[in-house]
Parts: sequence; C-alpha cells; structure tokens
Amino acid sequence: MSDRLRWLEALRTDAPAGLVVFLVALPLCLGIALASDAPLVSGLVAGVIGGIVVGGLSGSHTSVSGPAAGLAVVVAAGAQKLGGFDAFLTAVMLAGVLQLGLGLARVGFLANLFPSSVIRGMLAAIGIIVVLKQIPHALGRDTDFEGDESFWMMNGRDNTFTEIAKAVMSATPGVVIVAVTALAILLLWERPAIKNLPVSKVIPGALVAVVASVLMNEAFKAFAPGLAIGAEGGHLVQIPVFSFGGDLSAIVPRPDLSRIADPKVWIVAMEITAIASLETLLCLEACDRIDPKRRTSPPNQELLAQGVGNFLSGALGGLPITSVVVRSSANVQAGAQTKVSAVFHGVLLLALALSVPFLLNLVPLGALAAVLLLVGYRLARVELFREMWGRGWDQFLPFIVTVVVTVFSDLLVGVGVGFVVSMICTVFTSIHTAIVVVRERDFALVKFTRDLSFLHKYQLRRALESIPNGVHVIIDGARSTFIDPDVQEQIEAFVASAPQRDQRITARELSRKFRLPENLASSGH
Repeated sequence: MSDRLRWLEALRTDAPAGLVVFLVALPLCLGIALASDAPLVSGLVAGVIGGIVVGGLSGSHTSVSGPAAGLAVVVAAGAQKLGGFDAFLTAVMLAGVLQLGLGLARVGFLANLFPSSVIRGMLAAIGIIVVLKQIPHALGRDTDFEGDESFWMMNGRDNTFTEIAKAVMSATPGVVIVAVTALAILLLWERPAIKNLPVSKVIPGALVAVVASVLMNEAFKAFAPGLAIGAEGGHLVQIPVFSFGGDLSAIVPRPDLSRIADPKVWIVAMEITAIASLETLLCLEACDRIDPKRRTSPPNQELLAQGVGNFLSGALGGLPITSVVVRSSANVQAGAQTKVSAVFHGVLLLALALSVPFLLNLVPLGALAAVLLLVGYRLARVELFREMWGRGWDQFLPFIVTVVVTVFSDLLVGVGVGFVVSMICTVFTSIHTAIVVVRERDFALVKFTRDLSFLHKYQLRRALESIPNGVHVIIDGARSTFIDPDVQEQIEAFVASAPQRDQRITARELSRKFRLPENLASSGH
C-alpha cells in the first residue's frame, strides 16, 4: 500500500478522533493564550503547528501537541521581562533550536527514568484536575481560564475548591441544562446499543453533544430568553473574527529578531526549553501507558519534532508548544489509531478558525466542559486506585503522593516529589530484601540476594546480632557481585568475634569478592 493510500485509510478511522481532539483543543488554545497575556491568535497558531507540524514529524501514534497551561506563567513573565511579546517570540524560536540540539544529543532517554507508579499518578492527577476545573465551567462560572492546571488561581486568593464553591452558589441554569444534556448524550453514545451502530464510528458523541448544545441555546434565545447563554462572562467560545488579507497579517504578532543576541532572550529560551522538554517527555511516557496497543514512542524523535514546532510557532507568532496530556488522552479515548488524528485536528483548527469562526463562537463552554469531564473521569477511574493499592505500598505510596501533590500544586512539582518518594521506596525495599536470614536447629543461613552498599550495613548488623550463640553460621554471597567496604568490615568483625560466641562460620562465594580474615580463609570454610 502506498503512503498516500495508507494516509487515506488512516484518515477514515482517525478523523472522528481528530474531530474530538479539535473540540477539546479549541477552548484550551484560547484559554491558555488568555492566561498568558498573549494574543488569542497566538494560541491558535500554536495549536495548528502542534497538530500539523509536530503531529506529522512525531514518532508517537497518540500524542497531541499544542500550547500548554504549564507554560502560561513562563509566557506572561517572559514577555514582561523582555519588554514585549515580540521579543518573547524570538525566545520561543531559540527554544526550538535548543530542543533540536537535545534531540540530536539523544537526551530522550530521560523519559525512561520516571517510575511507572509516578507516571500513573500523574495521569490520575491530571484526570482529577480536569474534573475539578471543569465543574465551574459546567455550572456557568468561567472566571478561570480553560486549561488551567494549577491549584491556585491567578488572582492568588482563590483556589480550585473555592472556585467550585462559588460556582455552585452562582450556577447559571441555562449552562447547567446544556452541560447535563451534553454529558447525557456522551454517556448514551457509549451504550452498546448506540456504540455498535455504524454511524457512531463516523460521528463521535462529542460532536453530537456540541451540536445539540448549540441548537438548545438557539432555542433558548427564541423561546426562553432567561435561559439563553451569551458571550458575556465568557460562556461561549470566543475566537477572534478577522477577514482574509490584511487583517490577518495585522493581528498575528511577529518575532523581534533584533533581540536574538540578547542574553535575557537566551535565558528565557532556556527556561522554555527545560519546561517544555520535560513536560513533553513525561506526556510521551504517559501516552504510551494509555495506548491500547502498548506502542513505544521514540523520545529523541519527539524532541526533534517539538524543536521544529517551537521554532515555527515562534516565527509565526505562536505560543510555546509541548505534548499535552489532556489532548492526548482525549485522542486515545476517542479511538485514535495513528498520528493522522493529531494532524487532522490541526487542519480543523486552521480551516474552521479561519473560515467559520462565527459558527464556532456559538458553542457553549458548558458543552465542552462535559466532554472534558468524561476525559478526566476516565483518566482518574476508581479501578486505577484499586490496582495501584493491590501492587503494594512501594508502588501505591509514590502513586498517591504524585496525585495529591500534583492536584494541590502543579504537574512538575507533583512528578518531582513523586520521583523522590519512589526512589526512597526503592532504597527501602532494596535494603530490607537484600539480606535473608534462615535458622533451623543449630544452623543459620545468611544469604545476600543482591549487591550490598553502605546502606545495608545497619540491616546486616541487626541480622547478625539476631543469630544465637553456639550455632553454625553460613554466609552465602553467591548472588552478590559487589560488597561495599563498610559491609566487608561488618562481616570481618563478625567473623573475628565468632569464637567468643562459640559460633562456627562458613563462607560461600565471598573470598573472591574481598579478602577474608586469615583464620576463616585458611580453615577452608
């Protein structure tokens, strides 16, 4: 099959998923641009490039890229530090070049350093955050920007929970009706009676829910004006409307290349590179976890694709780009099979935002909140928590710590703390399973199950002290290839004092690892 036919076949199966991702990505691109104090069109530019360019160059089948909430503060602070958004765009271009360098240097291996429990915790936390953040939008309170993942709101006073409380107290009936109806349609579309119909494979439930919400709101305007949802207060999608030609070039910002040698610009570029690259690698690992086919994505190729995308985004007036968990998980849940869905969502962003923005601006955010509520619920399903609990405390603790810290701070802090906890659990487990003591009658076996470091000194001392006097002690080191000098000293001291305890010592596979006491080595034990 030729490449062209392969893409056409993939488009047939992945277009519905791309449409769902488009519906999810549209408000996120606009909301993140708004939170970044950047032009709304910059968010759309980043979304288009993240879909078409990065999606086409990426080696991932499921990852979707675009502007990320985690960079909103960096964008706003960076533009202020550099004295304007045009200089910041130059920093975005340079960040793309630096990411290309990271890809060529093959630093993508860092993605493999994050434990599975932490990645699963990150996914669950993102799911919880999405649900919590979308509840106010579903109730008609749209003061927080779409895509926000931080616990504290930008005003520094409110947080995720106070925002929900205020939304409950000021719920807008029309928005609630639309959101509940949209959610009901989405759930109905998942029922076997509808899911097995051929039409459901072509027309996704998210599209039906969104179209129904638009029609409902138009009906409210005609027959129940008190329930009608207006653009006031940000209750509808708000794409900037412009005409073709001069207006478009006038509203798209351009990078200030005269600042390319400015050290301040390079510092901001390095900040973007570090955060965007780390979030991309984390998201890539997460995407592989939720991919039903368990395919593995090449991280170095992803860094190269992100580098090209960020260079072009900066050059064309767009925000920084990363691989994004919410869009990627929506892509997987919508049944995407290949990266064609990511590219198709970028094409839709470009085509529809340019051609029919007035139609998209009729879509209530409450309906899109319903779509995201379902995405978030699936990421943080109860079964996942039960599964992690069943894997033992050394897996559950890093998982739940990652979840809690991420929900109450942000993604990078949560993953960082979860990583530290995971390392502590690994060390603790290693220490307590490295030395096994078995006693039977007048014999005691001390067996080393792995290499011993200085961290095992205390455990070895306790194990040896637990052996009663007058027994034959066998120290078996066959399964350890390295024994730390501190542990060696502990063994030597135990052997030297054995006559005082009336103990006979036999060593197995130890003499080749370090020099044993003369009395033990010469005895042939």
